[in-house]
Amino acid sequence: MLKYILKRLVYSVITIWIVISITFLLMHMIPGGPFDDEKKLPPQIKANLEQKFGLDKPLSQQYTTYLGNIVHGELGPSMRYEGKSVNQVISQSFPASAKVGILAIAFALILGLFMGIIAALHQGKWQDSLAMVISTFGVTVPNFVMATFFIYFFSVKLGWFPAVGLDSPSSYVLPAVALGTYSMAFIARLSRSSLLEVIRQDYIKVAKAKGLPQIKIIYKHALRNSLIPIVTYIGPLFAGILTGSFVVENIFGIPGLGREFVQSIYNRDYTTILGVTIFYSAFLIVCNLVVDILYVIIDPRIKLES
Repeated sequence: MLKYILKRLVYSVITIWIVISITFLLMHMIPGGPFDDEKKLPPQIKANLEQKFGLDKPLSQQYTTYLGNIVHGELGPSMRYEGKSVNQVISQSFPASAKVGILAIAFALILGLFMGIIAALHQGKWQDSLAMVISTFGVTVPNFVMATFFIYFFSVKLGWFPAVGLDSPSSYVLPAVALGTYSMAFIARLSRSSLLEVIRQDYIKVAKAKGLPQIKIIYKHALRNSLIPIVTYIGPLFAGILTGSFVVENIFGIPGLGREFVQSIYNRDYTTILGVTIFYSAFLIVCNLVVDILYVIIDPRIKLES
C-alpha cells in the first residue's frame, strides 16, 4: 500500500507540472493581457504594471520563476485584486463552494442510492419506471436550466428560498439541489444497473436458497459489492462539485471558487487562472487516490500494487 501511494504521489507531481506548463503556455498564446481593458491605460502605467508582475521578462524566465514560487507554496499576487494574493483568493472563496458542494453531494448520494436501490428491487414495476423517469430528466436537463427554474418557481413565485447569496441556511437549498441533480440522477442509474448485475450472481442465489431475509442479502452482501462503480464516480464528483460549479455559482450569486475562476478568465488574471487550475488538479488527484484506497476497503480482493 505504501509503495503504491508513493508511486502515485510521484505521478501526481508530474501530472500537476504538465497541467501548469500547458495552462501557462496557453494563457500567453491567447492575444491580449490582464491590462488590456476596453478603457486603455496610458503606455507608461501599463509598462509599470507589467514590470511589477514580471510580465516584461522573457517567457522562459516567467515560467521558471513561477515554478520556483509553486515549490514554496506561493501562487503569486492577483493581477486584478490589488493587494491580494491568489492564496487569499482561494482561501476566501473555496469555503463557500465547499459548503454548497457538500450539501449537493449529500443530496446526490442519499437520493441517488435510494432511487437506484428501489428501482433495482422493483425492476419492471412502477417504482422502477418512476425512478428512471426522474433520473432521465435529471441527466438530460442542464444545471443552469434547473437553477433558473428553481429561482423562478421557488424564489419568485412561492418565495420559499432566497434567489441569490448565502445569507441564511435556506439560501443553500436551491444551489445545492441544482448542483447535485445531475449527479443524483447519474448515481441512481449507475446504482440500479450495478445492483441488478450483483443480485444475479450465484452467491446471491445461494443466500436466497438458505432462506436469508432479503434486507440482509441486499445490504450485507449485494449492496457492498455494487458500490465499486459508484465509488469510481464519486472521486471526480467530489473534486468537481467542491471546487465550485462555474455556471451555478454565477446564477445564484455565490462568491465561490467557480465564480472567481470565471472572473479571472474574463479579466485575463494569469496568476489566478493558474492558481485555481493547480488547486483543482491537486484536489482531483487526491480524490482519485482516496477512491483507489476505498476500493481495497470495500473489496479486499482488489490489490492496488497489481
